[in-house]
Amino acid sequence: MQNSPKNRLRNAVEITVAFVPWVIAMYVFYWLDSSGTWTSDTAHRGKLSVVLLAGGMGASFLLHSYLAGRKRP
Repeated sequence: MQNSPKNRLRNAVEITVAFVPWVIAMYVFYWLDSSGTWTSDTAHRGKLSVVLLAGGMGASFLLHSYLAGRKRP
C-alpha cells in the first residue's frame, strides 16, 4: 500500500513542512528590503543575502533529510 492516499498526503505535508525554513528566509529578505532596512548603500549586502538564503535552504535540506529518513510505521 505504498501509493495509498494517506501516504501521498503525508508525503505532501512533509515536503511542505520542509520548505518552511526556506520560505521564512525569503520572507525575512523581503521584509528587510521593503522596510528600508537594507538599502543599496548597506555594507556587505550581497554577502548577507547569500548567507540568509543559504541558511534557509540549508535548514530546509536538513529538515527534509530528517523527515525522509524516519522510519514509517
